[in-house]
Amino acid sequence: MPRLVLAILAFVGLGAVSPTSAQSLLVCGWDEVFELDVSYAPRKTWSWKAHDRPELPSSYRDKFRTTDECKAVAGGRVLITASSDGAALVERATGKTLWWGACGNTHSAELLPGDRIVLACSVREGTGNRLALFDAREPALEIASTELFSGHGVVWDASRSLLWALGERQLRAYRLKDWDTPRPSLALEAGYPLPDVGGHELGAVAGSPHLVVSTHAGVWRFDRDRHTFAPDPDLGGVLDIKSAVIHPTTGRLAYTQAEPPDWWTSHIRFRHPDGDVHLPGERLYKVRWVP
Repeated sequence: MPRLVLAILAFVGLGAVSPTSAQSLLVCGWDEVFELDVSYAPRKTWSWKAHDRPELPSSYRDKFRTTDECKAVAGGRVLITASSDGAALVERATGKTLWWGACGNTHSAELLPGDRIVLACSVREGTGNRLALFDAREPALEIASTELFSGHGVVWDASRSLLWALGERQLRAYRLKDWDTPRPSLALEAGYPLPDVGGHELGAVAGSPHLVVSTHAGVWRFDRDRHTFAPDPDLGGVLDIKSAVIHPTTGRLAYTQAEPPDWWTSHIRFRHPDGDVHLPGERLYKVRWVP
């Protein structure tokens, strides 16, 4: 049976969502990043592959074999990272790669004020275990870095003027230092021990002080005002969560859960209402709502 038909059949059990209230997810995990309309029957509406982009230097095209972050950011752009070391800023309307960079085992990225980009770099001898800063106007040129073991997540918090960054054992908060100079840096303001090791997913819950944080043992909510962790009300004891995102207006939770022994899944799961999109043959890692 064709893949699309299988996916549609799997989607039938999903809680009712009106086809007029379109909801889309950016999806990544293998060598393709794509946008998936999940408002009714799932369908791809946008796709990006490094090997299809002539403006991307040939030396970078193999750095996107295993994509692991895909965030919609300001200016109609998408930030993409890969554990195979690549990072890119892409124009969503055309698919054109506007900026590219590299960092060891990159696992997440965030757009910062002044069109600067921070990468969270995970375990890789020599080039990983750090946060790396770039300028979106200058491809490939790293301008600063700071240590963070097993960097896995970064989220800019505009209301608090803080960058939150997730490592193996800590959630950290950084201030932007010397930001209006040619030599900006990240100044560590505080570190909060995780309830468990293996920090992985990091995301903000719109309209609340909470961050979603996943570890080996489950998923947590971190209160940015009280600086405390509590089990997530939906996924508190669920293991192997690779991504968990809450839609900023509907409150719907979308998440991916690895299917051991693999690090990927072929399912996107939902809560509020419950549901499941099955994409046979896909190796999915993270999903992100498109605002």
